[in-house]
Amino acid sequence: MDEEVVKVERNRQLRGILSLIGSGIAIALSIFQLYTAGLGALTAMFQRGIHIMFVLAIVYLYYPPSKKASRVRFDGYLILDLFLFALSFAVVLYILAFFDQIIERQGEWTTLDIVMGGVATLLVIEATRRAIGLVMSIICIVFIFYAYFGPYIPGLLCHKGYSIPRIVGQLYLTTEGIFGLPLGVAATFVFIFVLFGSFLEGTGGGNFFTQLAYALTGRMVGGPAKTAVIASGFMGSVSGSAVANVVTTGSFTIPMMKNTGYRPHVAGAIEAAASTGGQLMPPIMGAGAFLMAEFTNTPYLKIVKIALIPAIMYYFAVYCFVHLEAKKTGIKRLDAKDLPKLFAVIKRGFHFLIPIGVLVYFLVANYSPMMVGFMGVISVLLVCMIRKETRIGIWDILRLLERGAKNAGMVSVACAAAGIIVGVVGLTGLGLKFSSVVLSLSGGIKLIAILLVGLASMFLGMGLPVTASYIVLVILAGPALMELGMAMLTAHMIVFWYSQDANVTPPVALAAFAGAGIAGTEAMKTAFVSWRVAIGMYVIPILMAYSPLLLDGPMPQVIRVILSGCLALIAFASLFERYLRRENTIPEQIMMGAAVLGFMWPHLWANIIGLILLLTVFVLQMRKG
Repeated sequence: MDEEVVKVERNRQLRGILSLIGSGIAIALSIFQLYTAGLGALTAMFQRGIHIMFVLAIVYLYYPPSKKASRVRFDGYLILDLFLFALSFAVVLYILAFFDQIIERQGEWTTLDIVMGGVATLLVIEATRRAIGLVMSIICIVFIFYAYFGPYIPGLLCHKGYSIPRIVGQLYLTTEGIFGLPLGVAATFVFIFVLFGSFLEGTGGGNFFTQLAYALTGRMVGGPAKTAVIASGFMGSVSGSAVANVVTTGSFTIPMMKNTGYRPHVAGAIEAAASTGGQLMPPIMGAGAFLMAEFTNTPYLKIVKIALIPAIMYYFAVYCFVHLEAKKTGIKRLDAKDLPKLFAVIKRGFHFLIPIGVLVYFLVANYSPMMVGFMGVISVLLVCMIRKETRIGIWDILRLLERGAKNAGMVSVACAAAGIIVGVVGLTGLGLKFSSVVLSLSGGIKLIAILLVGLASMFLGMGLPVTASYIVLVILAGPALMELGMAMLTAHMIVFWYSQDANVTPPVALAAFAGAGIAGTEAMKTAFVSWRVAIGMYVIPILMAYSPLLLDGPMPQVIRVILSGCLALIAFASLFERYLRRENTIPEQIMMGAAVLGFMWPHLWANIIGLILLLTVFVLQMRKG
């Protein structure tokens, strides 16, 4: 959920009555979400409508329309935004107040229906521009134009075209557009889990997990970097946000890595790659995982189960890179006296393990994700009262409610905008046409289709947050992967993994840029190293496609795939670092590359050849000392 992290320097600093209004709306949104998660859910349109109404209001209060707008003074831009703020309430309250009449006149919209719908669509697009970026807004506009100008588009993408009332009706007056499934997931599952992460971090849980990682890994070679890997795994498993992981755990681990001997851009890259795994690591895997559960009609618990092993393998790959980098550059262990004691850390913060246990218990007990998140938030509030150092008062609770709403609100804007794209795709049948293009270009070869999806995700990631990237990719390319024989869940998981690459892949690598900022180094240099460290993100989806890595085969075969996959990741790390026990020679690099192919090939004999090659390089380097 990295796209929902609020960048304070871009925001208005409201004062006086406006500050109270902004805080009140954010707190009201969090309370509304808590109530509907644990006590009384509403119908889809009402739940999504009230949610996006508050979110749009927050965006127009806190996100000015231009760099020229003052962040601290009352100016003309603020007057305009107060008008848009009022419209945000008007367009949603209209559809909620006249919902029954709108249902009765389905397809026969009034002029007022269309006007309000047009205003709502423009409000969502403008809010997206402010909170997410210009590219996402342009994509929404292009899709709307595509729906209108369909007859004039040549080739396969041509369609009959739709009138403005028909397009607006699809986007505003049904649950197939702005108020569609993406916003539904944001308004139910995602918000409550972001709120959970906000409370856990705000009560000291984030610091506990970081200290625990230091205690576990600090004495190892390259300890601070391994701490970054473990800490990001801990934090990511509850926050599901890459950039949030970087700015929280990275504020501790990146300076420590630099002090130990890691080059600044490498320190920032390691933290970025490790933090990106947070969106892949259960039990909370970012908004995309909840969307996947809804799209595939699969229980979230099953998503968690099949995602666990690939996520651990990803962290294993990052760990291998970290270890080889430390050995290659001669980085020593940390002094034991500078590290926290494991039992002392656990004694101080053991109670923060209870909310994690609560999440796991309620997931396993098949409660809805909303109820799981609700119980997680309540458990954090209760356990933080156990120790005097972590107790919080009513003002702290209100502050955390406000922060959680502002953080989670940004993913809601992205999902509302994605709803525009989904609505147009459903209206025009674009998904089937795009799938035909992918199938045609791939020639029916699964690997080429997967690589095309990976390439598309890289380009989408330049302008879209990861949640929106997943939605667009899965509705456009998902059917093509399934036509090539992949199971629905496998296709979705592959797209989900590739949609994360916006965090670490140049030229736009949000997590890497955040890491570079903390490390005080060049952003692009950091991005290229983070891409290399996160190479498992590109390799593991291929294993998913050609093997039962997602637990969809006989257990002996699953175990063999896991072992060969881990060995492939070791060989990959050695190949990219040009190091195993010492610097690799050119013949050893060739053997290591062949070993990677052997481990990736879905046949036992190829795996054995890969193992022989890897062991050969290891023995050669052992003998040469």
